[in-house]
Amino acid sequence: MGGKVTLVGAGPGDPGLLTLKGREALAGADVVVYDRLVSPAILAMIPPEARTIDVGKEASHHKVPQEQINLILLEEALAGHNVVRLKGGDPFVFGRGGEELEALAERGVPFEEIPGITSAIAAPAYGGIPVTHRDYCSSVHIITGHQRAGKPLTIDFEALVRTKGTLVFLMGVTAMPAIVEGLLEAGMDPDTPAAMVENGTTSTQRQCDATLATLPERAAAMGIHSPAIILVGQVCALAERFCWFDHLPLRGQRILVTRPRDRAGALSDRLRALGADVWEYPCIETRPIWPCPAMTAALEHLENYRWLVFTSPAGVAAFRRTLQEMKKDSRYLSDVQLAAIGSGTARALADMGLIADYVPPVYDAAHLGEGLPAEGKVLILRAEIGSPALTAALESRSIPYDDIPVYRTVYDNPRSEQLRSALEAGEVPFVTFTSASTVKGLLATVGADADLSRVTALCIGKQTAAEARKHNMTIKIAAQATIDALVELAQDAASSLEYTFGGVML
Repeated sequence: MGGKVTLVGAGPGDPGLLTLKGREALAGADVVVYDRLVSPAILAMIPPEARTIDVGKEASHHKVPQEQINLILLEEALAGHNVVRLKGGDPFVFGRGGEELEALAERGVPFEEIPGITSAIAAPAYGGIPVTHRDYCSSVHIITGHQRAGKPLTIDFEALVRTKGTLVFLMGVTAMPAIVEGLLEAGMDPDTPAAMVENGTTSTQRQCDATLATLPERAAAMGIHSPAIILVGQVCALAERFCWFDHLPLRGQRILVTRPRDRAGALSDRLRALGADVWEYPCIETRPIWPCPAMTAALEHLENYRWLVFTSPAGVAAFRRTLQEMKKDSRYLSDVQLAAIGSGTARALADMGLIADYVPPVYDAAHLGEGLPAEGKVLILRAEIGSPALTAALESRSIPYDDIPVYRTVYDNPRSEQLRSALEAGEVPFVTFTSASTVKGLLATVGADADLSRVTALCIGKQTAAEARKHNMTIKIAAQATIDALVELAQDAASSLEYTFGGVML
């Protein structure tokens, strides 16, 4: 079967701006060929079984020449692979997407182009600048500011000035003084509002607001660097009133998320939506124990139990798989009641069409065991090493139980000196922990002797906090053991912390 190439616009950086169609294409990729400007959060969406090829390019330096990129796409497709060419912004807006399709068309290779949101529109929007506004302009013009080494810009500045529209220059950081000079010489008013937006739509976005004449000096003073866009036009004056992004409650706060890869998304997405600079570093992995004869045997004699107890979505997932193997559905559970340690586990049951009969008011093992109605034998399906508080509470109440491990927590991430250095230097002031095992996983990753005294641990519960407290971190505990409460805790912690990013107080 022949291969195919899909050009996917990854957008300007915010992973939420990747289109649904682009994400679907990424999910089905055999090979992903990506550029430098694709955000790490979007790269994290690449299926683990897909092969990745980094062809990142930056100003004046092509890691892989364009001709070689064209050849890579061609060879991978001819080998029968489903290839996704992942490009920052939109592939057809100064992305050289057309050149790549030409090479494929010449050889008859099937292809598709999925547009992305261009930074020419998105970065100004996040900076509070609408590129069109009927009171200010009637057109917008997107111009490349890229110039070949040693050659002058070939831009008709006089024509641009005559349009009286909004001018958006992409890839123009190096050429910015020449762009400003060209517009001034063509007769543009030096007091025309102007701006530069660096790392647009990402948590590290910075913006320089100025006039056309003062833009070079102000941008230099701020140290604005690529990737950044240049905007010139009356609409830039609206930024002061419309810049919503800088007012997000977690703007500029760097937060490490340690959840397992398959469960990190919900927390990371919530934090990013509030402006946080999220570092995802899954420090643990949950692996089902499969096959699991003990669980199968217990479920075959479900009449022996009054309660099925789950302490995590991972346990629910293992249970679901076993039921499917047994060719059973919800009707098989009609005589048993279900208990979940918290709302997340209850939602996992709800995804199966099942309603938890009991969820403790406090989401932890002790309260689950203390509050579970004493109505017969209990079957617990949970981690290989689970909290002893659950079984201790059942034993104190003389409730019989079988405690069956259905998955194990694995700490096999490679040692990361980079992460250790960042934590010890205070570059990552907040770390979220959703279980004691995530704390242990972080220590396995950075070393038990790491100095974490500059880290504030945002913990989902008391047991998690107890583990974090062993390692000299500042401890803050969420009001409830939920992701919502953990996000609220992050906002409260950030509001009391002065944080500087790139030398600028945010």
